[in-house]
Amino acid sequence: MPPRSRKAPKVPRDAVHHPVFARFYARVSATADRKGGLAAYREELLAGLSGRIIEIGAGNGLNFAHYPAAVSEVVALEPERSLRQLAVRSALRTEVPVDVVPGAAEALPVKSEAFDGAVVSLVLCTVRDLPRSLAEIRRVLRPGGELRFFEHGLAPGRALATAQRAADLTLWPLLFGGCHTAREPLAAIEAAGFALGTYRRLRIPDTGLQLPSSPCVLGVARKPFTGG
Repeated sequence: MPPRSRKAPKVPRDAVHHPVFARFYARVSATADRKGGLAAYREELLAGLSGRIIEIGAGNGLNFAHYPAAVSEVVALEPERSLRQLAVRSALRTEVPVDVVPGAAEALPVKSEAFDGAVVSLVLCTVRDLPRSLAEIRRVLRPGGELRFFEHGLAPGRALATAQRAADLTLWPLLFGGCHTAREPLAAIEAAGFALGTYRRLRIPDTGLQLPSSPCVLGVARKPFTGG
């Protein structure tokens, strides 16, 4: 069981800065939502949430419109300045209250056990320290709180998995804002002390050429009521 941290370490307010990627992502992500079916996955990811929610790596705020009415507040962290500005604009158009703030996953600037749910959406692939980030998410969730995840993951097939590892060691992280396609989010989530719930594996896009980023997993995990 990972040790329980009561205080988050401090990090620079703009610890992540990828302005070129941010502009690219803002255009491509909006198109993927409209034409590639990602909006439906966001709806599935967030369905049934309630209470106070923290979203880590909110990007340009495409999840915001899909939060159900039972959510009383969303604290949305985005470390990249350009994307954070876009997220603020998205927050102004939502019915659920959303507060967009700077912050890094490895040092969440919020109190322990302050949230009923946490959301990570295509972000665990980019964090600099995956175990520390998940430990922070676990810290800020109340016992029994849910972690909703929609993430890239290592492909089950050997050929694509080999391609993913090669991509991660070369240009892929430089081109795509620090993304690493060969991480194993399910294993990392369990190792951080979460209890895995239901999940399903996806391929995005679901037809045509597979990219290193195509294998994904969408599901839910829970912080246990015991053990910190």
